[in-house]
Amino acid sequence: MTVHIGAAKGDIAETVLMPGDPLRAKWAAERFLENPVCVNEVRGMLGFTGMWRGNRVTIHGSGMGMPSLSIYANELLRDYGAKTLIRIGSCGAMQTSVKLRDVILAMTASSLSTPSKGTFRELNFAPCADYGLLQAAYTAAAGKGSGIHVGGIYSSDVFYDERPDLNEQMVRHGVLAVEMEAAELYNLAARYGARALAVLTVSDHLLTEEALPSEDRQSSFSDMVEIALEAAFA
Repeated sequence: MTVHIGAAKGDIAETVLMPGDPLRAKWAAERFLENPVCVNEVRGMLGFTGMWRGNRVTIHGSGMGMPSLSIYANELLRDYGAKTLIRIGSCGAMQTSVKLRDVILAMTASSLSTPSKGTFRELNFAPCADYGLLQAAYTAAAGKGSGIHVGGIYSSDVFYDERPDLNEQMVRHGVLAVEMEAAELYNLAARYGARALAVLTVSDHLLTEEALPSEDRQSSFSDMVEIALEAAFA
Protein backbone atom coordinates (compact mmCIF):
# COMPACT_ATOMS: atom_id res chain seq x y z
CA MET A 1 0.00 0.00 0.00
CA THR A 2 1.20 3.49 -0.87
CA VAL A 3 -0.14 6.97 -0.22
CA HIS A 4 -2.33 6.93 -3.33
CA ILE A 5 -2.72 3.23 -4.17
CA GLY A 6 -4.39 0.91 -1.67
CA ALA A 7 -3.35 -2.33 -3.38
CA ALA A 8 -1.37 -4.90 -1.44
CA LYS A 9 2.00 -6.12 -2.67
CA GLY A 10 1.38 -8.55 -5.51
CA ASP A 11 -2.00 -7.06 -6.45
CA ILE A 12 -0.55 -5.06 -9.35
CA ALA A 13 0.57 -6.79 -12.56
CA GLU A 14 3.84 -5.98 -14.32
CA THR A 15 1.79 -4.69 -17.27
CA VAL A 16 -0.45 -1.70 -16.54
CA LEU A 17 -2.80 0.10 -18.93
CA MET A 18 -3.51 3.67 -17.84
CA PRO A 19 -6.60 5.53 -19.06
CA GLY A 20 -7.10 8.98 -17.60
CA ASP A 21 -10.66 8.36 -16.43
CA PRO A 22 -11.02 5.85 -13.55
CA LEU A 23 -14.48 4.86 -14.82
CA ARG A 24 -12.91 3.96 -18.15
CA ALA A 25 -10.50 1.75 -16.23
CA LYS A 26 -13.51 -0.02 -14.70
CA TRP A 27 -15.24 -0.32 -18.07
CA ALA A 28 -12.13 -1.68 -19.80
CA ALA A 29 -11.41 -4.18 -17.02
CA GLU A 30 -14.95 -5.54 -17.09
CA ARG A 31 -14.97 -5.73 -20.89
CA PHE A 32 -11.52 -7.14 -21.63
CA LEU A 33 -10.19 -8.93 -18.53
CA GLU A 34 -11.15 -12.29 -17.08
CA ASN A 35 -12.13 -12.19 -13.41
CA PRO A 36 -11.12 -8.56 -12.81
CA VAL A 37 -10.66 -7.61 -9.16
CA CYS A 38 -10.71 -4.03 -7.88
CA VAL A 39 -7.30 -3.43 -6.26
CA ASN A 40 -7.52 0.32 -5.69
CA GLU A 41 -10.20 2.91 -5.03
CA VAL A 42 -8.29 5.47 -2.96
CA ARG A 43 -9.57 8.98 -3.77
CA GLY A 44 -11.84 7.42 -6.39
CA MET A 45 -8.92 6.42 -8.66
CA LEU A 46 -9.93 2.91 -9.64
CA GLY A 47 -7.56 0.07 -10.51
CA PHE A 48 -8.38 -3.51 -11.51
CA THR A 49 -6.27 -6.61 -12.06
CA GLY A 50 -7.32 -9.61 -14.13
CA MET A 51 -6.24 -11.90 -16.94
CA TRP A 52 -6.08 -11.39 -20.70
CA ARG A 53 -5.28 -14.44 -22.84
CA GLY A 54 -3.38 -15.99 -19.95
CA ASN A 55 -1.47 -12.81 -19.13
CA ARG A 56 -1.90 -10.84 -15.91
CA VAL A 57 -2.88 -7.20 -16.50
CA THR A 58 -3.77 -4.20 -14.35
CA ILE A 59 -5.89 -1.34 -15.70
CA HIS A 60 -5.48 1.71 -13.49
CA GLY A 61 -6.65 5.30 -13.91
CA SER A 62 -4.08 8.09 -14.08
CA GLY A 63 -6.23 11.19 -13.71
CA MET A 64 -5.92 14.21 -15.97
CA GLY A 65 -2.59 15.91 -16.60
CA MET A 66 1.05 15.09 -15.98
CA PRO A 67 1.12 15.87 -12.23
CA SER A 68 -1.66 13.34 -11.58
CA LEU A 69 -0.18 10.68 -13.86
CA SER A 70 3.23 11.22 -12.26
CA ILE A 71 1.89 10.27 -8.83
CA TYR A 72 0.42 6.97 -9.99
CA ALA A 73 3.18 6.03 -12.44
CA ASN A 74 5.87 6.69 -9.82
CA GLU A 75 4.15 4.46 -7.28
CA LEU A 76 3.34 1.72 -9.81
CA LEU A 77 6.95 1.59 -11.01
CA ARG A 78 8.77 2.20 -7.74
CA ASP A 79 6.58 0.40 -5.20
CA TYR A 80 4.70 -2.25 -7.17
CA GLY A 81 7.30 -3.37 -9.68
CA ALA A 82 5.40 -2.47 -12.85
CA LYS A 83 7.54 -2.99 -15.95
CA THR A 84 5.27 -1.83 -18.78
CA LEU A 85 2.96 1.20 -18.70
CA ILE A 86 0.74 1.98 -21.66
CA ARG A 87 -1.37 5.13 -21.73
CA ILE A 88 -4.69 4.71 -23.54
CA GLY A 89 -6.57 7.92 -24.13
CA SER A 90 -7.85 10.59 -26.47
CA CYS A 91 -6.07 13.44 -28.20
CA GLY A 92 -6.68 16.45 -30.41
CA ALA A 93 -5.30 16.30 -33.95
CA MET A 94 -2.95 19.04 -35.18
CA GLN A 95 -2.39 17.98 -38.80
CA THR A 96 -4.81 17.93 -41.75
CA SER A 97 -3.66 14.41 -42.62
CA VAL A 98 -4.93 13.14 -39.26
CA LYS A 99 -8.65 12.37 -39.07
CA LEU A 100 -11.17 11.72 -36.33
CA ARG A 101 -10.96 8.12 -35.00
CA ASP A 102 -7.41 7.70 -36.30
CA VAL A 103 -4.92 6.01 -33.98
CA ILE A 104 -1.74 7.82 -33.02
CA LEU A 105 1.26 6.00 -31.58
CA ALA A 106 3.39 8.58 -29.85
CA MET A 107 7.04 8.04 -30.73
CA THR A 108 8.08 11.21 -28.87
CA ALA A 109 6.33 13.70 -26.62
CA SER A 110 7.29 17.38 -26.49
CA SER A 111 6.28 19.64 -23.62
CA LEU A 112 6.79 23.08 -22.13
CA SER A 113 7.15 21.63 -18.66
CA THR A 114 6.72 18.34 -16.82
CA PRO A 115 6.93 17.29 -13.17
CA SER A 116 10.42 15.98 -14.04
CA LYS A 117 11.70 19.44 -15.02
CA GLY A 118 13.19 19.92 -11.57
CA THR A 119 15.25 16.76 -12.06
CA PHE A 120 16.59 17.67 -15.50
CA ARG A 121 17.03 21.36 -14.69
CA GLU A 122 18.78 22.96 -17.70
CA LEU A 123 18.69 19.77 -19.79
CA ASN A 124 16.04 19.49 -22.51
CA PHE A 125 15.56 15.74 -22.15
CA ALA A 126 13.82 14.08 -25.13
CA PRO A 127 11.36 11.47 -23.80
CA CYS A 128 10.39 8.73 -26.23
CA ALA A 129 8.41 5.50 -26.42
CA ASP A 130 9.81 2.00 -26.11
CA TYR A 131 10.58 0.86 -29.66
CA GLY A 132 9.47 -2.74 -29.14
CA LEU A 133 6.07 -1.62 -27.87
CA LEU A 134 5.79 0.94 -30.65
CA GLN A 135 6.51 -1.64 -33.33
CA ALA A 136 4.12 -4.20 -31.84
CA ALA A 137 1.36 -1.59 -31.47
CA TYR A 138 1.75 -0.56 -35.10
CA THR A 139 1.30 -4.19 -36.18
CA ALA A 140 -1.75 -4.55 -33.94
CA ALA A 141 -3.29 -1.27 -35.11
CA ALA A 142 -2.84 -2.18 -38.77
CA GLY A 143 -5.48 -4.85 -38.39
CA LYS A 144 -8.13 -2.52 -36.98
CA GLY A 145 -8.95 -0.62 -40.17
CA SER A 146 -8.34 2.84 -38.74
CA GLY A 147 -5.79 5.34 -39.94
CA ILE A 148 -2.48 4.93 -38.10
CA HIS A 149 0.08 7.65 -37.46
CA VAL A 150 3.47 7.31 -35.76
CA GLY A 151 5.35 10.42 -34.72
CA GLY A 152 5.69 13.22 -32.23
CA ILE A 153 2.91 14.58 -30.05
CA TYR A 154 2.65 17.48 -27.61
CA SER A 155 1.87 16.96 -23.92
CA SER A 156 0.29 20.17 -22.67
CA ASP A 157 0.17 21.18 -19.02
CA VAL A 158 -3.07 23.12 -19.58
CA PHE A 159 -6.39 22.15 -21.13
CA TYR A 160 -7.63 25.63 -22.02
CA ASP A 161 -4.67 26.75 -24.10
CA GLU A 162 -4.21 30.41 -25.00
CA ARG A 163 -1.07 30.10 -27.10
CA PRO A 164 -2.15 30.07 -30.77
CA ASP A 165 1.38 31.08 -31.75
CA LEU A 166 2.77 27.92 -30.13
CA ASN A 167 0.14 25.75 -31.78
CA GLU A 168 1.07 27.24 -35.15
CA GLN A 169 4.71 26.27 -34.63
CA MET A 170 3.79 22.73 -33.61
CA VAL A 171 1.64 22.33 -36.71
CA ARG A 172 4.51 23.72 -38.78
CA HIS A 173 6.93 21.18 -37.25
CA GLY A 174 4.71 18.16 -37.85
CA VAL A 175 3.42 17.51 -34.34
CA LEU A 176 0.55 15.09 -34.81
CA ALA A 177 -1.66 15.81 -31.81
CA VAL A 178 -1.97 17.24 -28.32
CA GLU A 179 -2.81 15.47 -25.05
CA MET A 180 -1.77 15.96 -21.42
CA GLU A 181 0.14 12.96 -20.01
CA ALA A 182 2.57 11.11 -22.29
CA ALA A 183 5.73 13.22 -21.83
CA GLU A 184 5.90 12.57 -18.10
CA LEU A 185 5.04 8.90 -18.59
CA TYR A 186 8.02 8.55 -20.94
CA ASN A 187 10.28 10.44 -18.51
CA LEU A 188 9.41 8.10 -15.66
CA ALA A 189 9.76 4.96 -17.77
CA ALA A 190 13.28 6.05 -18.70
CA ARG A 191 14.11 6.78 -15.07
CA TYR A 192 12.95 3.38 -13.84
CA GLY A 193 14.14 1.33 -16.82
CA ALA A 194 10.59 0.41 -17.81
CA ARG A 195 8.71 0.25 -21.12
CA ALA A 196 6.14 2.90 -22.00
CA LEU A 197 3.90 3.84 -24.90
CA ALA A 198 0.94 6.15 -25.51
CA VAL A 199 -1.79 4.75 -27.77
CA LEU A 200 -4.21 7.57 -28.60
CA THR A 201 -7.44 7.96 -30.50
CA VAL A 202 -8.23 11.27 -32.18
CA SER A 203 -11.40 12.55 -30.55
CA ASP A 204 -11.30 16.13 -31.83
CA HIS A 205 -9.41 18.28 -34.31
CA LEU A 206 -7.79 21.62 -33.51
CA LEU A 207 -7.74 22.75 -37.13
CA THR A 208 -11.19 21.68 -38.35
CA GLU A 209 -12.92 21.93 -34.93
CA GLU A 210 -14.57 18.55 -35.50
CA ALA A 211 -15.25 16.32 -32.49
CA LEU A 212 -16.51 12.80 -31.90
CA PRO A 213 -19.80 12.37 -30.04
CA SER A 214 -19.48 10.55 -26.73
CA GLU A 215 -20.87 7.22 -28.03
CA ASP A 216 -18.25 7.10 -30.80
CA ARG A 217 -15.48 7.80 -28.31
CA GLN A 218 -16.43 4.63 -26.44
CA SER A 219 -16.16 2.39 -29.52
CA SER A 220 -12.82 3.97 -30.47
CA PHE A 221 -11.60 3.36 -26.93
CA SER A 222 -12.20 -0.37 -27.42
CA ASP A 223 -9.71 -0.39 -30.30
CA MET A 224 -7.10 1.34 -28.13
CA VAL A 225 -7.42 -1.24 -25.37
CA GLU A 226 -7.05 -4.10 -27.84
CA ILE A 227 -4.01 -2.49 -29.49
CA ALA A 228 -2.37 -1.89 -26.12
CA LEU A 229 -2.97 -5.43 -24.90
CA GLU A 230 -1.73 -7.01 -28.11
CA ALA A 231 1.38 -4.80 -28.09
CA ALA A 232 2.19 -5.55 -24.46
CA PHE A 233 2.27 -9.29 -25.03
CA ALA A 234 3.47 -9.51 -28.63
